[in-house]
Amino acid sequence: MTRNFLALVILVFGAAGFACAQQSSDQASPSTASAKKGSTPPYHSAPPTKPLPATIDPKEFGGVTQNIYALAAEVKDVLYQEPCYCGCDKEAGHKSLLDCYMDRHGSFCDVCKKEAGYTYIHTKKGETAEQIRKGIIEGKWKDVDLTQYEKPSSRK
Repeated sequence: MTRNFLALVILVFGAAGFACAQQSSDQASPSTASAKKGSTPPYHSAPPTKPLPATIDPKEFGGVTQNIYALAAEVKDVLYQEPCYCGCDKEAGHKSLLDCYMDRHGSFCDVCKKEAGYTYIHTKKGETAEQIRKGIIEGKWKDVDLTQYEKPSSRK
């Protein structure tokens, strides 16, 4: 009986691990689970009415991740109004792209990094959160080259 129980536990947790691995591979690919269904992940349609909490300190990271977290801190009011297409709404309960930078999710997810880079670039070009959202929904964030964020001085 103990062996059967152990086998059942391994089977259940093995299947859960496979599902997580599959979701991770979906997240890394340009077509995410949310995008496949044609639905837009959650976001806030208006600017925040209260001050937002700080993003994680960029100094906790190195390289591209450090620089993306620094950019995210600069445009967090806009990130609050943007969806994230990596599936973190389902995986982590995120309600907008900003949530990825209020925890460590943005540190290991290239989708989040590209979307934050896209948001930063287009915010600095003077685009509104709504215009940026339209570009994110259309998948324009996929063209962001993260190597441009290897050094802080490479911000555009």
